[in-house]
Amino acid sequence: MKRNNIWISIGLWVGLYLCWITLFRDRVFTVTRTLTVQFCYLLFVAANYYAQLHYAIPKLLNRRRYLAFALFLPAAIAITALLRTPLAIWLQVHFFRPGSPSPDAATVFRDSFLNIFIWVIFMVSIRQRIRNELDFLKAQFNPHFLFNSINSIYGHIDRKNGKARTMLLSFSEMLRYQLYECDVDNIVIEKEVQYIRNYVALQQERKDENLEVVVDIPDDIHGFTIAPLLLITFVENAFKYVSNHEDRENSVVIALHRDEGDLLFRAYNTKDEGMVRLEMEKGGIGIANARRRLDLQYPGRHQLEITDGGESFEVRLRLNIKTHVAESRYSRR
Repeated sequence: MKRNNIWISIGLWVGLYLCWITLFRDRVFTVTRTLTVQFCYLLFVAANYYAQLHYAIPKLLNRRRYLAFALFLPAAIAITALLRTPLAIWLQVHFFRPGSPSPDAATVFRDSFLNIFIWVIFMVSIRQRIRNELDFLKAQFNPHFLFNSINSIYGHIDRKNGKARTMLLSFSEMLRYQLYECDVDNIVIEKEVQYIRNYVALQQERKDENLEVVVDIPDDIHGFTIAPLLLITFVENAFKYVSNHEDRENSVVIALHRDEGDLLFRAYNTKDEGMVRLEMEKGGIGIANARRRLDLQYPGRHQLEITDGGESFEVRLRLNIKTHVAESRYSRR
């Protein structure tokens, strides 16, 4: 594979070289001069291209070191333009036009920098676009493979084991929702509610029978949109940190109600003393991320109250949904 890639790269560079000779052939120049000039450009462009490809992009750009990347790109091109300048002047004076006046070094540097810069930017952009398309296709392929695997597993589960088959179908539906329907700013609340119900159903199967789960979502929760996967963070935390007492009641309550133009959300769970605070101090970022999303997507249109009562934990959220009601018909699948 590596050997094939090397030969493909050589073929592409040779093709580019022949293209330059054809496009930039100046009838004032001899064929030899055209071949030499374009070959020199090819070397410097290739050096910059591979420097960006193997160092700047993976080490700087992909690691979000944007300032370093923005400085490295022109600096590397400037170095190669400086290296080309004396070479171009020497070829002009001693090989192409012996005895002629020496070209202006600043002009040669400027032309070299601009030519190398344009071609490096063009080639790196094409390379990144191809890479992005490949990554996108891989991302599409992997879920497709995963869903096929889920279907295969489902087919091998004994029909008498209805609980396992139902859980697998719920998981498949949740996964499909996350992968294919959540790439929008707002989604109809009915889909978000169904996702929450599927998640709660799965968690109920995993938890002990000593856990009481109450889902209070009336039928009037419909006809408006909400930011996707916004509420699930609080639902996940309720199940993650719920207490596991043998001699006391363990409970989780998930509720959604409407109050005119507002959506009222509540997530409540019993817990062990200090559990949530301890876990959050270890680096939990779910609630912090949810707060940030609310600030960005519902600025001035939400109220979030989080109460740690020692043996209970409660989240209350009020969202103003008036501005989103009209958008529900435009939300795409």
